[in-house]
Amino acid sequence: MNDQCNPNGFLARGGAWVVVQFVLMTAVIVLGVMFHGDGIKLVVISTGVALLLGGGGVGIAGVVVLGLNRTPFPQPRQGSQLVQRGIYGVVRHPLYTSVMLSSLGWAFTWQSKASLTAAVVLIHAKSRREERWLHEMFSDYPDYAQRVPRFLPGFCKSSKLNCNFRPRTGSKNTGNHEV
Repeated sequence: MNDQCNPNGFLARGGAWVVVQFVLMTAVIVLGVMFHGDGIKLVVISTGVALLLGGGGVGIAGVVVLGLNRTPFPQPRQGSQLVQRGIYGVVRHPLYTSVMLSSLGWAFTWQSKASLTAAVVLIHAKSRREERWLHEMFSDYPDYAQRVPRFLPGFCKSSKLNCNFRPRTGSKNTGNHEV
């Protein structure tokens, strides 16, 4: 059977997003080492280490609360539940937030603009796709998305970024999640 037709297949569950994320995470690491700064800015390095540690803490909290709902794919597992407790009551995507903070930390530690660019590109599109799948699967997701920020509390209020979930109009929603 063709994987695209199989609802449990690698591509149908968002496997291409997993591959892209792996490639970009590898790029963050490699670019940091290859195109690094002079390594003498202690404040930048210290900030990087703090971001790395913070990212690790957020990621561990997300994995623990998500439990058996966790999957590497952006599409939720059949029969999973929308998790809204613990760290998921503070941010909608703690695992993506973890990867983002850790990637930024790595870029700061190495003082690498190239790595920083790859880190910024890393998560946004995948999380938006996941949100469409979540909206399709969980009727209470739009209310949850209005209450809880996507990545960092207070970040979108102080920026001009569009951080709230808005389903596409005129098309079928097929979004994703860290389930």
